Amino acid sequence: MDQSTIGDERIEQFRAGVLGDVILPDDTAYDDARGVWNGMIDKYPAVIVRCRGAADVARALEFAGEYDLRVAVRGGGHNVAGTAVCDDGLVVDLSEMTGVWVDPDNRTVRVQGGATWADVDHECQAFGLATPGGVVSDTGVAGLTLGGGLGHLRCKYGLSCDNVASVELVTATGEFLTASPDENPDLFWGLRGGGGNFGVVTGFEFDLHPVGPDVATCLVFYPGDRLASVLRAYRAFVSNAPDAVSTLVFAGELPEAELFPPDWVHEQKFAIMGCYAGPAADGERALAPLREFAEPIADLSDTMPYVEFQRVLDEDYPDGMRYYWTSIYLDGLSEPAIDRIAYWADAAPSPLSTVDIWQLGGAIADVDIDDSSFAGRHAPYLLGVEANWKDPERDTANVEWARDCLADMRQFSDGSVYLNFPGLLEDNDELMETTFGSAYDRLVALKDEYDPTNRFSLNQNVTPTT
Repeated sequence: MDQSTIGDERIEQFRAGVLGDVILPDDTAYDDARGVWNGMIDKYPAVIVRCRGAADVARALEFAGEYDLRVAVRGGGHNVAGTAVCDDGLVVDLSEMTGVWVDPDNRTVRVQGGATWADVDHECQAFGLATPGGVVSDTGVAGLTLGGGLGHLRCKYGLSCDNVASVELVTATGEFLTASPDENPDLFWGLRGGGGNFGVVTGFEFDLHPVGPDVATCLVFYPGDRLASVLRAYRAFVSNAPDAVSTLVFAGELPEAELFPPDWVHEQKFAIMGCYAGPAADGERALAPLREFAEPIADLSDTMPYVEFQRVLDEDYPDGMRYYWTSIYLDGLSEPAIDRIAYWADAAPSPLSTVDIWQLGGAIADVDIDDSSFAGRHAPYLLGVEANWKDPERDTANVEWARDCLADMRQFSDGSVYLNFPGLLEDNDELMETTFGSAYDRLVALKDEYDPTNRFSLNQNVTPTT
């Protein structure tokens, strides 16, 4: 749909009714406004609305309904699947809604829907508090939380969605709702791990925990040919580690010239990254075995400010690079699984790509599926497959590598995935039904109630029955 179909007069009426900017294809700001973090995504919406608050969101959704426009919702961060923008539809852009308000006495924080975890950490760490966020600070709060939310505090304090006390959202019909344990509790269940299916989330309230300001961290790099033996030792370590320890292994070439001796820059390597959610002295002792599994190439482990550790990976994921991320929950790190992980890490066509192993368990496993819709609590590990590259001519090779890796690793899994690493949602219906299992029907019932026309279809979509 183009501007002539809508009409100049109606456009001007719409512009006058919102505080934020309404951006159209002939506006000078359009190309910048339609661009997203993933350089693979190149879409041309009919209208972009940079909302300043919930009232702008409601008016944008009313306008979309009037012209039957598809709606994409853009938060403040990555959206690797590219669903934050669409062709010919309307983009509800929340990226200017970045407010964060901390209540240190009650250990809660209110966060607007366009904030990033850097925004949240900056305010909360002034009081020595944190809520579980991601592992890259410019990740958006909303997208990560609605899909679950794996971060450096997960085994001690759970997922981002486990720490949500309430959610404010605008439905497809423009209705303002609050979801909490006491208000719209079924919707509250679905929003914590079920994706962005039921409305535009304009704000969250999170519970906070004492963290930092300094935390013990691990970041140690080993030679690629030691991956199998180290993963065996890592498996034993994780089985006995305290819940305060959360770790992540990533394997690939990792060509960081400033970190390694010249003869190691383009060799296969892997890293173990971890954080201890407790006193730093205790953390240094708890994390020490991770640094002793083999002779390291480099060891950057240290006690550092929590906000600094949250930024360690930021530079590895710049705007405009090309990304295809997918995932699968693993039922363990068996010997055959370890062998295949080593194979796929070595087979990556891009030196920037990695195969990742996320330690789960701890507080994640303590929450029942009836308490939130997040579907990955049963698994001890998540396998993340990150295809990261720069050359558009290498799109096919990199995407096929990630898909082939995932297909092979299904032999070690029940097939369910982490919604924040979903590929480009090529097989959305199968992905959602496999991942949520018996809980999927409950999500469909919520979709039927809050979005029966599937206005919010550009996401990890639950298809309504109507």
